[in-house]
Amino acid sequence: MTYEEITKETVPDWVRDSLSQAKDWMSSIDMSKIKVPDLSNVSLPTVDVSQLPGFKEAAVAPAGMDDGVKNFQAMATAPPPGPVLNKASSVSGGSSGSGGPSGSSMSPPDQDLMILTKKLIEVRNLLKTVNNNANLQLPSIVVIGSQSSGKSSVLEAIVGHEFLPKGSNMVTRRPIELTLIHSENSKEEYGEFPQLGLGKISDFKKIQKTLTDLNLAVPDSECVSSKPIELRIYSPNVPDLTLVDLPGYIQIHSRHQPPTLKQKISDLCEMYIKEPNIILAVCAADVDLANSEALRASRKIDPLGHRTIGVLTKMDLVDPADAVAKLNNPDFPLQLGYIGVVCKAGGSGNAPGQALIRAEDNYFKSHPEFRQANASVGTPVLRNRLMKVLEEHMGRGLYRIVNSVEKELDDARYQFKVHYNDRKISPESYVAEAMDSLKTRFKAFTKEFGKPQVRDQVRAMLEERIREICEEVYWNDPRVNQLPKICSDPIWTTRLDLTFASLTKSGVGRSSVQLVIDTLVQNMEQMLSADQFAHHPEAREQILAFSTEILRSKFHVTVDQVENTIKPYKFEVECTEQEWQEGVKRAVTLLDTTLSTSEQELKTIKSAFGRRRLRNAIAQIKKQEKEAEVNGLPTPVVAEPVSESDREAKLLFNAREALRLQKHISTLQGRLAALRSRQCGVSANKSCCPEALLEVLADKLTYTAVMFIYVELLNEFFFQLPREIDNKLYYDLNRQQILKFANENPTVRKHLEIQERKATLELVMEKLRSLNRKH
Repeated sequence: MTYEEITKETVPDWVRDSLSQAKDWMSSIDMSKIKVPDLSNVSLPTVDVSQLPGFKEAAVAPAGMDDGVKNFQAMATAPPPGPVLNKASSVSGGSSGSGGPSGSSMSPPDQDLMILTKKLIEVRNLLKTVNNNANLQLPSIVVIGSQSSGKSSVLEAIVGHEFLPKGSNMVTRRPIELTLIHSENSKEEYGEFPQLGLGKISDFKKIQKTLTDLNLAVPDSECVSSKPIELRIYSPNVPDLTLVDLPGYIQIHSRHQPPTLKQKISDLCEMYIKEPNIILAVCAADVDLANSEALRASRKIDPLGHRTIGVLTKMDLVDPADAVAKLNNPDFPLQLGYIGVVCKAGGSGNAPGQALIRAEDNYFKSHPEFRQANASVGTPVLRNRLMKVLEEHMGRGLYRIVNSVEKELDDARYQFKVHYNDRKISPESYVAEAMDSLKTRFKAFTKEFGKPQVRDQVRAMLEERIREICEEVYWNDPRVNQLPKICSDPIWTTRLDLTFASLTKSGVGRSSVQLVIDTLVQNMEQMLSADQFAHHPEAREQILAFSTEILRSKFHVTVDQVENTIKPYKFEVECTEQEWQEGVKRAVTLLDTTLSTSEQELKTIKSAFGRRRLRNAIAQIKKQEKEAEVNGLPTPVVAEPVSESDREAKLLFNAREALRLQKHISTLQGRLAALRSRQCGVSANKSCCPEALLEVLADKLTYTAVMFIYVELLNEFFFQLPREIDNKLYYDLNRQQILKFANENPTVRKHLEIQERKATLELVMEKLRSLNRKH
């Protein structure tokens, strides 16, 4: 067991506090005016230690040791020692005396203390990233106090720079979690906002502006937010400390502030000053401590004052005797005591922190009441006290933290083993896997969507157009059943030319290219709705966007190519007998399909209303039509009923539809018989079989269009899309975008969280074990 551990277990706290105060008092004594007597004229005897009994000559003597041992007169020529510095003042880079040197070097005991605190602060920052488990929290110093009590001045005196928001309209609206990091081997001073990723900020005015903007971003309707702002300050002139600056207590809210503001500030402060945090209760010396909101709040949470340090600001505004009385306050005792500060510089310059400490030190030296009462005063003393108290409280919780971290680490290892079989992933590997999976599915689609599939789609579109043309030109004409006998009539030949032009001049190029593009986009949406990309709406929209962009860039070129190649078919189509026979077969299939659809629709109407009722309704409609024809009146029109309850109107409407279907079925049956006859067996009778001729034309249009669609559109799309995915969704992503993409998937996010938690706890455990070995 080390000396420090034995001391902590055997020496009571009050004895250690007394010794600490005595040490602070001894360190504050100004010895710069003590003169060392001049020994240059004093003759000292020369002693040859080699003649002394028991003397053994060393094998290797350090340089300069011989003369120092053999001739004590050399000591008389040494320069007089400089003034004794307060250890805490060396931390700040300034001097507690008026003539002492300033610097950032520390005596060995303080450096050991700061190394321990630095390591524990590193552990604390790591544990903050794990979770909000109270058992994994190391203490911070929470600064509380009323508005205008001098909280900001105290923190800026510790840091040595003005960096906190200033203003009259409650500028501190969010907790500021301030981590001070002593950079011994660097003279650079800068701050960082880990949450914002702004990098190093060497200008403390910019830090102040950033803090002001972040605080004022909280709307006036809320005034206070519990979301903290993290700030880290690196400097050779600051100690290793973790502090939290909270909004100041108020007595009454303004008319622009919510009525609950006072309670919200109290609740926020109460949340932060709970164990294990240390409370720094800041009170103005010129205000009665009985009215201090900070002391009242600290007494509620820490009634015995074990975790509370009192800081009295503005000591220069009260009589020194009264100030000393308040520092030794018996009415509001704190085991960690009170420290008085002035925190007001006597001038400005390049080193405001040093000017403040000099002005403060001059004030306390000019009033002997503080020295005579052994009072703890001055920013250097406050720094030193904060370092020691923070280290002590962190050290007390070290074994508890070790045990808690061990339990959390065991749990994390168990979960990682059970749920993921110790399989490690990274955001980068997940992004690569997602992109590879998408490209694999896309490659499979390119093999499934070739020329045959495109031809089927284009042909189906043209056949639908053929059905519409035949319905309009042929099937609704009552003379269509006589077509096999009168097809040589010039009227039908003219109609054939009309139907021919209707198909070839209906924008086949544009409609066929648009059909293929719609199919591609639809399949892309299906691919992106499955597996990983179901969790990535932004990436899905981005892929669809540049997919559409590729297709749009090729749309007009492809349409022009298709329209140019089908121009010859707009005037004449030549076909062989084999092509004609294939056209007849496809026409029969088309009519069979249309006939089946019509029969099914008629069957549905009959089952809905009953055959008898429907037959009577049809008879009534036929009677009305006959009467209208005899009287020379137009055929009565039955409108579709709006209300479902009007069953009679609905019956008549469906009866008229059934009558139309019956006529349509009869026409289709007649056309099927004609297509199967000998008359349609040869291409010479084209005008007698328009459906077969249109099928032949549709087949030629399909093959020609698909050939150029595949070359101009599909090949380019299949080639460019995988490369666009790599360029825009893999190589161009930065670290933050990759993390965001991976965390959008809940399963992957949980995997990464447990993996990161395990790795962080292992690192924390390694640091804690090294601390246990050293301390």
